[in-house]
Amino acid sequence: MIESVSLKTSKRLQLIDVTSMIDSALKEFYGDYNGALLCYVPHTTAAITINEAADHDVALDIESFLKLHLPEGIKFRHLEGNSDAHVISTLIGSSVMVPVESGNLKLGRWQGIFFVEADGPRTRSINLVKLTS
Repeated sequence: MIESVSLKTSKRLQLIDVTSMIDSALKEFYGDYNGALLCYVPHTTAAITINEAADHDVALDIESFLKLHLPEGIKFRHLEGNSDAHVISTLIGSSVMVPVESGNLKLGRWQGIFFVEADGPRTRSINLVKLTS
C-alpha cells in the first residue's frame, strides 16, 4: 500500500530535512517491520536525497552549488520558466530507499533524508512504500 505525507516549502530552491517526518509516518502507517522503505517524490521539479544532516551548512552548500551551476532563468530548449528545476530534479533523483529494522529507519550516523524543492514555494508530497522480504 502506498501512503503519502505532505509538506509546504517556503523558497524556490531549498533542502528540507524530512527525516523526522518520514520516521513518524513510517511508525504511523506501517509499525514494526523489517525490510525497506521507498520514498518517492511524484513531482518533476522536486527531488529527494540522503546526505549529512548533522551539519546544517551541508544543505546550504548544496543549495548554493545548485544556484551557481543551474541558475533560475538559464536558457534551455524548453522555456516553461522552471527549466532549471527539471534538471535539478533529474540530477538529484526522485526516490531513495532506506533499510528498516524493527520499524526504525537504519540511516548512517550522520545521514538524513532531504526533500529538495526546486520550483517553490509549493505544497508537495512524498509517497511511501513498505517493502518486505
